[in-house]
Amino acid sequence: MTTTLIRNADLAIAWDATAKEHTYLPDADIAFRDGVLTFVGRGYVGTPDAEIDGAGLMVMPGLVNIHSHPSSEPMNKGFTDEVGTPGLYNSSLYEYLPIFRADAEAVPSCVRVAMSELLLSGVTTVADLSMAHPGWLDLLAEAGMRVCIAPMFRSARWFTKNGHVVEYEWDEAAGEKAMAEAFTLIERAEQHECGRLFGMVVPAQIDTCSETLLRESKQEAKARGLSWQIHAAQSVVEFHEITRRHGFTPIGWLDSMGLLSERAIIGHGIFLDDHPSTPWHTRTDLSRLAETGTTVAHCPTVFARRGISLKDIGRYRRAGVNLGLGTDTYPHNMLDEMRLAAYVARTQATDPRTLSSSDLFHAATIGGAQALGRDDIGRLAVGCRADFSLVDVTHPRMQPARDPLRSLIYSAGDRALKAVYVDGHKVVEDGEVLTMDYRAAAAHLHESQKRIEGQVPLRDWAHRSAEQIAPTTFRWA
Repeated sequence: MTTTLIRNADLAIAWDATAKEHTYLPDADIAFRDGVLTFVGRGYVGTPDAEIDGAGLMVMPGLVNIHSHPSSEPMNKGFTDEVGTPGLYNSSLYEYLPIFRADAEAVPSCVRVAMSELLLSGVTTVADLSMAHPGWLDLLAEAGMRVCIAPMFRSARWFTKNGHVVEYEWDEAAGEKAMAEAFTLIERAEQHECGRLFGMVVPAQIDTCSETLLRESKQEAKARGLSWQIHAAQSVVEFHEITRRHGFTPIGWLDSMGLLSERAIIGHGIFLDDHPSTPWHTRTDLSRLAETGTTVAHCPTVFARRGISLKDIGRYRRAGVNLGLGTDTYPHNMLDEMRLAAYVARTQATDPRTLSSSDLFHAATIGGAQALGRDDIGRLAVGCRADFSLVDVTHPRMQPARDPLRSLIYSAGDRALKAVYVDGHKVVEDGEVLTMDYRAAAAHLHESQKRIEGQVPLRDWAHRSAEQIAPTTFRWA
């Protein structure tokens, strides 16, 4: 084992365990050995085996992304930027996502593109919510990231035959089988030689899972000490479907079954009983989330594209709801997602004070780590994993740097990231991913998209071409 020291960094965003908050620590020394932080402070005493000059750098804890779909979303670039089904409250879930799916040949490139984008934006831990696919574990290990593998399973698939009614095709036995396979895959992930993979239980969507599947999956997750996540309160269609079936809101139904808890994550959690688009006779959803310690995985970009937004993340935080952030869709850029999260919250609240940058960073680090049941990531503290980014505070887009984190989130973005480390290993340097060939994957994805585009009329209920569904910005002359 060798000790590496970042000596005299201009600044570190260090964890204050007493105050339970991040703090700016100037003139910081950060040491790590065997993937673990061994010193965070000033005046390191000892002779390290390797040394990094910290002049001009800010050391920042690795970001924690708790909701992402790397195996599919990169394929949608250029297709779903401006679509939303009018007859389904502008959701893109039911009509468009099934027809733009990556095929088996394209999936590895999707994953490599997404993982590269995440690394380049300072993400060191990501939850990968995907359907199981060949070579998945080795592909994730290749990225060099810390990955929470989250194989989704469900009892039904959704579809529309007309663009205004969502139907469900049920096969509960298949859902049970897929759940068993998911647990086997999680076990394999946790035994992977890279040592950076761990698992989460994910019944895919609240409206595609039977009550039995939901209860059994949560019970097994608890027995195994795993987090449990479900897409819920993510569309107006789903809200009405659940109230029609059960007489509860989506959040209310989950709570009635005892499924909300400190290890439960609601993917999106937008349409509560007090949302303007889904008013209900109760006003208890937000307090249910807070009282049970349930986390909401907030992913603003994918919904902002449809003119949809959570009302608002600052209100959730003040109510006591634990919050984490996810990218969900392309681009998988966590810093961009953080910036949009702040702006959407403030516009929805019509109040610039509804969400502070410290609240936002907490969600992107500690909130996400808490949701995943990890106290060793998302913070710079002795004993935690050596997952961090080096930010160039001398970068012109960081200047003036009165408040470096704000300069990073609202101005510089990923352009100021100098390097990213996971478990003490450098995975990004000067804007280049060191673990995967990002450029080759992107080029392959470009070619794959042409193939997928040709298949769109066969998958679409109305047999429309991709150009009819999602016309390009300008006519091709």
